[in-house]
Amino acid sequence: MSTIESSVSSILLDRVAEWLTNSSLAGDDLENIVRGFCERIAAAGLPIARVHLTFSMLHPLYDALGFTWRRASGVTIEGYRHSVGAKPDRFLQSPYYYLLDNNLQHIRRRISLDGLAEFPIFEDLRAEKITDYLAFVQPFGDGSVQGMMGSWSTDNHFGFSDDMIDALLRMQNHLAVAAKMAVLGKLANNMLTTYLGGDAGKRVLNGQIRRGDGETIRAALVMGDMRQSTMYAEKEGRQAYIDTLNEFFDAIAAPFNRNGGEILSFLGDGFLAVYPCGRHKDPSKIASQAALSAVHQAQARVVELNNERAEKGLGAINYGIGLHIGNVMLGNVGLKDRLTFSAFGSAVNEVQRLQALTKKYNREVVASQAFAGYCGGEWTTLGEEKLRGIRQKVTILQPRASAPARAIDGNFREVAPNGLSEAEQVILLHRDAKKQAKRTTAEGFVQ
Repeated sequence: MSTIESSVSSILLDRVAEWLTNSSLAGDDLENIVRGFCERIAAAGLPIARVHLTFSMLHPLYDALGFTWRRASGVTIEGYRHSVGAKPDRFLQSPYYYLLDNNLQHIRRRISLDGLAEFPIFEDLRAEKITDYLAFVQPFGDGSVQGMMGSWSTDNHFGFSDDMIDALLRMQNHLAVAAKMAVLGKLANNMLTTYLGGDAGKRVLNGQIRRGDGETIRAALVMGDMRQSTMYAEKEGRQAYIDTLNEFFDAIAAPFNRNGGEILSFLGDGFLAVYPCGRHKDPSKIASQAALSAVHQAQARVVELNNERAEKGLGAINYGIGLHIGNVMLGNVGLKDRLTFSAFGSAVNEVQRLQALTKKYNREVVASQAFAGYCGGEWTTLGEEKLRGIRQKVTILQPRASAPARAIDGNFREVAPNGLSEAEQVILLHRDAKKQAKRTTAEGFVQ
């Protein structure tokens, strides 16, 4: 345990601030900024034993990203999904709740080795021999839903001196600026990845933002569609139908967004997935087999979903999937000031028409001869069809191998664990508080 009373180097802390500025300009990610900052303030003479930082994120799936740095072990990271639930007593008795509920920016407490702990988290800090604790809220601007919340802890025998606290508060502002830049960068990446897909999002971030920007790739194509969606919409109502559609996509579409595949777009109650490949036989075979493997997984997942729906007295969801391979044009199309990143070309039109033929043949999955030829395996010929835009008739096939009885990748539902963490409770509290009064916009967990 340190016995340093207040030896803080202002010169070295200025260097840390300079490093934060340079890291922001260089576009460093949040993890590198947090890790580098914590290591540098410790090296500058601040007897920091533990730092906890949480950054609220504007993200369709996650509320916050949390970092805990310990002098002995480095950084650990956790992401927190959107969630709802009751607020546990531990959360209501936390320092962060106290900050938010009282609209405070800071709370500082000395932590004794014995006696009744003011907050339950202090019992954990005692085990780490923490002697002094300073928690804070740092909004990223008035009215912003993004912000930083955290705590500084020391195991120094004398705790934090006044000049240490002054140094921490000063450095906290520099960190907030650098973190805000990183969060905004992460936000742009999150939004583009979520709404455009990983590859398309990268293309846009890398500068393909003008109308007409694009390229042509070869890919195995998958077009999936939910059957009788209009009936579901009319029967179930708006919200129930949206929930049903999301359940369908969770079950059937997720396997096509991994192992080389990517969901390029959602089209109403359907989706288009691509498996990019080279123009030779071997890469075409690999892409086609990956797509067919994902089909089997998707079929098993829909079986699981329909079993769950049957237990609830709900009807089964039916679908059709078309498989093809060919050249796809990817690019920005639309108005000069309103673009979409889309896939188009004859192969896209053909796979869409193949998918529609699942209705005629009453099959869940059909494929073109081109796809089956590259993929290999056993196929049943269903017939020949004249597809619009193609002179010759196209042979339509069905894979003979039936889908496995169970989903290959286990339960398809990605659900939050039973009971919410204190982090998620803080986030939910902040949401509630904003409805009642104007309060701080930072969010974080109880540490």
